[in-house]
Amino acid sequence: MAFFFRPKLVDSLKGYTREQLGTDIAAGITVGVVALPLAMAFAIASGLKPEAGLFTAIIAGFIISVLGGSKVQIGGPAGAFIVIVYGILERYGLPNLILATAASGVLLFIMGLLKLGTLIRFIPVAVVIGFTNGIAVLIMLSQAKDFMGLKVDNMPADFFGILRTLNEALPTFQAPAFALACGSLALIVLWQRVFSVKQGQAPVTGLRRVLQVIPGSIVALVVATLIALCMQLPIETVGSKFGGIPSELPSFVWPDFSIANLQNLSMPIITLTLLGAIESLLCARIADGLIGDRHNPNQELMAQGVANFVTPFFGGMPATGTIARTVTNVKSGGRSPIAGIVHALTLLVVVWVAAPLANHVPLVALAAILMFVAWNMGEWHAFIDLKQFRAPYRITLLAVFLLTVMVDLTVAVEFGLIAACITFIYRISKLSRVEELSGIDSSSLLNQQGQVRAYRFYGALFFGAVKMVEAIEDELPQKAVVLDLKNLIYIDSSGADALVALAQVCQKKHVRLMICGLNHQPLDIARRTGLLNLMGNNVWPDWACALESAFLSEKP
Repeated sequence: MAFFFRPKLVDSLKGYTREQLGTDIAAGITVGVVALPLAMAFAIASGLKPEAGLFTAIIAGFIISVLGGSKVQIGGPAGAFIVIVYGILERYGLPNLILATAASGVLLFIMGLLKLGTLIRFIPVAVVIGFTNGIAVLIMLSQAKDFMGLKVDNMPADFFGILRTLNEALPTFQAPAFALACGSLALIVLWQRVFSVKQGQAPVTGLRRVLQVIPGSIVALVVATLIALCMQLPIETVGSKFGGIPSELPSFVWPDFSIANLQNLSMPIITLTLLGAIESLLCARIADGLIGDRHNPNQELMAQGVANFVTPFFGGMPATGTIARTVTNVKSGGRSPIAGIVHALTLLVVVWVAAPLANHVPLVALAAILMFVAWNMGEWHAFIDLKQFRAPYRITLLAVFLLTVMVDLTVAVEFGLIAACITFIYRISKLSRVEELSGIDSSSLLNQQGQVRAYRFYGALFFGAVKMVEAIEDELPQKAVVLDLKNLIYIDSSGADALVALAQVCQKKHVRLMICGLNHQPLDIARRTGLLNLMGNNVWPDWACALESAFLSEKP
């Protein structure tokens, strides 16, 4: 276990300097400030109390930084989980959300232990973009009630239920809340445009440098809170809605749930697992490009697994790597897991010291922050670029997007993976082909009045392309068949079975079957399936030798 389990923190501490410690502490504090409003907003949008997001950012963020496989990744609650967490809460309740989160943590750890981290890269881009954009739409839609100050007691999780509930609540529209939300969103966007660090921009000093460090979400949160207090606006706040935030971490709680519910929770658990793995490893890859390092995907999955197993029993929610906070960490100078640890400790200090101040934070400000996050989360340009791709890619992306929004994230991911697999099988089957060698190719050895035929295979001989072998079986010559397989890169068990069946048919009809050019994987599976034993001495290094043998065997 010690060989496989090696956190990046261990390697980062080698040659660690005092200057780097100072930079990491500054970056960690900056990220902690950025994470504060996001953690509360993600929890509230998921149907939980705001402290659930803070506890997740503190506990899971600390564990992921200490045990993770990336030097700069920041863990915590993420917007991608909002939809699935809200759905689990509505259908199964809080105890089963804890069970599902802990079970997904176990699966994530097992994935890392089995070195399955690289397999996440095989999930098609169309599926990732489709459900990411769909989640972004649902997040924005779910925040519409707080953004407009609507009075909604219970918001459903499904798309059409949300639309129906919002329509019914429109008479409770509050102009002051809507105005404050719009102002908060405009301030965040303006701050982002004016003070964000541009690519290739020369370093700045003085006041502008300080303003670049302060995130727009914090500025909007403070300004909105002050305006609401000074004008005594009749809008909901964290204190009026949730009774405030406790100033201490929760103790361990073992919820009252039934293990029998695991069967009903199987799909939500798988969705949480895949979503957490995809988000964290995608974030780690982006971080690699920013700092010129390479993360350990399997170690990262194990760290995510430990975090998601521990955190829910202390009042937390699902956690993963977060792109916005990780990028902030890198741009602020963070270059080791120490920055992520400081980020978690910063939030812990805020909870201990400044928790009462959160009572006055208006929910409309948090809704505005989530609107901004959701918009930046989506890859909207992908819809414009669809015309550049083939129909299968367009259909998969749009179908996953619409299913995520209108049906369910789990169904969308299932459909996307199935559609991608079918498309891949179809594409590979089209790329695989067989050509009958002409008389010129074989130095006229094939011109034996149909007595000898030779075929050259290309691509892969798998279950979607066995018809190539079946077509040869239907048109056997009188004396011999030569199969040149040197251009086959892969043969699966179905392809090997088809070749075995062809050999057996040839034996019954007294037609000599010769195979040549077996290399690497095709040779290995031919040996394991018994095809080599069945062929006997009819296996040749190349097709020319095989044809010569076939021709000579026909001479009197």
